[in-house]
Amino acid sequence: MANFYTDTPSLRLNLKHDLMKRIVELKERDFTDRQKYDYAPTDLSDAIDSYDKVLEVAGEICGEIIAQNAESVDHEAPTLNNNRVTYAEGTSRNLEAMRKADLMGVTIPRRYNGLNFPITVNVMIADMISRADASFQNVWGLQDCAETLYEFGNKDQHLRFLPRVAGGETMSMDLTEPDAGSDLQAVMLKASFDEKENCWRLNGVKRFITNGDSDIHLVLARSEEGTKDGRGLSMFVYDKRDGSVDVRRIENKMGIKGAPTCELVYKNAKAELVGDRRLGLIKYVMALMNGARLGIIAQSTGISEAAYREAYAYALDRKQFGKAIIEFPPVYEMLALMRAKADASRAMLYETARFVDIYKTLEDIARERQLTPEERQEMKKYSKLADAYTPMGKGMASEFANQNAYDCIQIHGGSGYMKDYTCERLARDARITNIYEGTTQLQVVAAIRHVTTGTYLAQLHTYEQEIFDEKLNPLKQRLIEMTNIYEELVNKVVGVKNPEFIDFMARRLVEAASHCVFGYLLLHDANQDEQYLSSAEVYIRYGEAEIAKIRSYINNFKTEELDLYKK
Repeated sequence: MANFYTDTPSLRLNLKHDLMKRIVELKERDFTDRQKYDYAPTDLSDAIDSYDKVLEVAGEICGEIIAQNAESVDHEAPTLNNNRVTYAEGTSRNLEAMRKADLMGVTIPRRYNGLNFPITVNVMIADMISRADASFQNVWGLQDCAETLYEFGNKDQHLRFLPRVAGGETMSMDLTEPDAGSDLQAVMLKASFDEKENCWRLNGVKRFITNGDSDIHLVLARSEEGTKDGRGLSMFVYDKRDGSVDVRRIENKMGIKGAPTCELVYKNAKAELVGDRRLGLIKYVMALMNGARLGIIAQSTGISEAAYREAYAYALDRKQFGKAIIEFPPVYEMLALMRAKADASRAMLYETARFVDIYKTLEDIARERQLTPEERQEMKKYSKLADAYTPMGKGMASEFANQNAYDCIQIHGGSGYMKDYTCERLARDARITNIYEGTTQLQVVAAIRHVTTGTYLAQLHTYEQEIFDEKLNPLKQRLIEMTNIYEELVNKVVGVKNPEFIDFMARRLVEAASHCVFGYLLLHDANQDEQYLSSAEVYIRYGEAEIAKIRSYINNFKTEELDLYKK
C-alpha cells in the first residue's frame, strides 16, 4: 500500500531534530493534559510516538485516497449551483477521510477537540497532501485559519468555532478584492455596526477567495468610516450558517482546479469582530499571511517531491537508443538537481516551522502567565528567525517547485505535454505557488531587510559553529567560502548607499543568502543520515555556481546602468 510518510524518510528524520524536544516541552506544558485527556502524551518519547503514528495514518490517506482521486478532481473540478459550491466527488471523499481520521484540527488545543500537535507536524501533513494533490491542500490547509482565530479571537469565539473546525468544518480567509490584491490597504468591503442587532454587517465584493464557500470565514473589512489606508481595517469572523454571502462565480483557473477560487458578494452579512478594531491588516492579517506562506512552502515542497518521483520513474522506464534514458548524463544531471531542490525545500520548510513553533507557543504561554526573561529572549530570537525564513522559504521553494515541474515535463519529452501524464497537472499546479500569498518579488521585499541588517549572516555563522562528521568538513569549508562571498556582496551593494540600487540587487542578494542557508540545512541532514549526502553535494555545487553568477553580475554592474531598465 502506498504511504507518503513511510516512503519519505526525511519526514521521520525531522521528528528527531534537536529542537523538537523544546517544542514538545512548550506545547505540552509539562504534560499536564494527561490528567484530563487519556490520549495526551506522558513524556517526550510518547509525544513523538503519537506524532509518528498520526503521520503514518495521514501518509496512508495521502497515498491510497488523495493521490488516487487527484486526476478525477482535476478533470471534474468544483461546480456552482444556486450560488453555492459543490466540491468534486474526489474532494468530498478526501475531506471525509481526513474527518474520520480526526485530522482537521491538528494544531487546535485539546480543550477544543483538537490534537494539540505542533505546527511542524501539521506542515508535514501539508507536505504529503501537496504531493498527492496540491489542490486539496488549498481546502484542508486553510484549517490553519483557526490558528489566527485562536490567537486573536475571544474565549467565546474559541468555544463556538474551534470545535467545529476540529470536527471537520472548513475555513477561508477573505482578503483580496477586485481593486486590492497585493495592496491590501486598498480593501473597501464595508463593515458597519448594527446597533439594533448588536452585530457587524458586511457589504461588498471579495475576489480570488480560495475555498470561498467555506463554513467559517475570516474577513478583512473597512470598519472606520472615511479611512483609505490599513489603519481603517479590522478582521471579522463570518459564519456561513448566518447566510447573506453568495458565490457569484468560480474562477476558471490554469491549475489547482480542485480548490474553488470564488468571487463573493456580501449583502448585509452578519459578522463578529475579531480582536480590536483597526488592527485587521496591521497585526492580524500579517500573522495570517505568515501562516499561509508556510503552507505554500509545504505545498511547493510536495509538488517538487511529486515532480521528482514522476520524472525518476519515467526515466527508469523510458528506453531510447537501446537503454533507459536515466543513463544519459543530461537526464541524470537534471534528476540529481531535482532531488536536491526537493530535499533543500523540505529542509527549509521544517527549519522555518520549528522557529514558528517555538515563538508561537511562547506567545501562547504568555497569555497564561508571565514569561521569564530567558523565555522572552527565546521568543524574540525565534520570532525574528521565523520572520526572516518565511519569505526566503516561500520565495525559493515556490521557484524550485516550478523548476522541478518544468524539468519533469522535459524528461518526459513529448509525452509530458499530454494530459495523459501527471507531470502536465503538476506544472499547472506549481505555477500559482510563486504568485499567491505574495509573489516571489514581494517575498524579496520582505527578506531584504534581513540581508541588510545581518539576520541571515548571523544565522549562517551559527550553523558554521555546528560540529559535523569529519568527512563533511570539505563541504562545510565550501559553505564558509560561499558565506564569505555573500557577505562581500552585501557590503558592496549596501556600501553604494543608494536605496534604488539595493532594491535592484535585492533578489540576487536574497538568493545568495538562500543558497548558503539551504546548503547548511542539507549538510545538517547529511550529518544525521548519509542518504542525504548526495543532495548536499549536488546542491552546494549548484549554489556555488549560482553565487558565482551573482558575484559576476554585481561586480560588473554600474549604478548608472539602472536607467537602462527603466525604458
